[in-house]
Amino acid sequence: MKAAPDSDAVARLLGSWRGEIEAGAVYALLAEREKDPRRVEILRRLAEAEAGHRRRIEARLKELGVEIPDPAGVRLSPWTRLQVRLAPLGTVLASREAAEDAEVDGPYKKPTGDEGTDRLLREIRRDEQSHSREVAAMRAGQDPVTQNPAESRLQRLLSRETWHRTGTGWISGAIYGANDGLAAVFGIVSGVSGATGGSSFVLTAGLAGALASALSMATGAYLAERSEAEVAAANLARERREIEEHPEEEKEELSLFYQLKGLSKADGDLLAEKLASNPDAMAQILASEELGAGGGGGNPVQAALAAGISTGLGALIPVIPFFWLRGLTAVIVAAAVSLVAHFAVGASKSLFTLRTWWAAGAEMTVAGIIVGSVTYAFGLLFKIH
Repeated sequence: MKAAPDSDAVARLLGSWRGEIEAGAVYALLAEREKDPRRVEILRRLAEAEAGHRRRIEARLKELGVEIPDPAGVRLSPWTRLQVRLAPLGTVLASREAAEDAEVDGPYKKPTGDEGTDRLLREIRRDEQSHSREVAAMRAGQDPVTQNPAESRLQRLLSRETWHRTGTGWISGAIYGANDGLAAVFGIVSGVSGATGGSSFVLTAGLAGALASALSMATGAYLAERSEAEVAAANLARERREIEEHPEEEKEELSLFYQLKGLSKADGDLLAEKLASNPDAMAQILASEELGAGGGGGNPVQAALAAGISTGLGALIPVIPFFWLRGLTAVIVAAAVSLVAHFAVGASKSLFTLRTWWAAGAEMTVAGIIVGSVTYAFGLLFKIH
């Protein structure tokens, strides 16, 4: 009669099995987002490696006589999928690196007492250590597997040019704008409510605060994006200066970029030499390669509209009840509506920070309670009779 499988070994295998499916799904989603074909290939290879681990775990479970659950039942939550699709790639990769490290030091390290299972987990642990290194290299902007002498030399050349900068997306800016508008005007509404007992002055002060916040955020976003464009122009000017001051190194750098795209050293050197006769074109190409496509920030008008509108909408939420209500009832309704909005905005921020939505929402709600309580108490001290 076949002995019953060790319950701890089975639980660990099933937990690892679920983890491998989820990790593979994350890498597959990242591959859909990534635009660099070489990095796409690395991400797909990582996803396939996780699938390979899953198949090995399934084989061990069958050896132990354990029924394999339906893989379709293991899915990333809708919120996690949104986070992987919307959060900055560097943030998602950092999260995956931490997850790989946690697997290495957690379920794959501790023995179960079942020899066959422990041997399998040790083997997978070595693979996960390699995955962690690969993800760390990707986060640093390197090719973790196929990095060759040309790429190593290129990284050393680029390390000399520490002035490269990149911008951020307007979607996260809109969420943070709503956060700022909501928090600022909730404080105004609470303070004026405390001072006036929820009179019509609250509506006036709240609307003025909402308008001021929206205009301030829109102006700030516009100027920030304009600054990105100015930084890009300055980077291009510096690239031209680099060509003037270090022409041989810049030609080598350009040749290395071409070599990494598949050209031979001779062809890369030849193209770089030809482009060197046109410094402006060479500077444009080098800036494009080093900064990525665009390299000049986003659209200032788009950023201003996103920040201004989102801030205005967030700022209006605490004010809305005062269009119809007055007195203590208006204060209570405004506080309730505002705190619900605080939670929603905080949860939305987790799309970009990769925190759990409920923790981010709760943190924002607590912050709203503190702001509302302090400003309301402050208003009571200067109560208008």
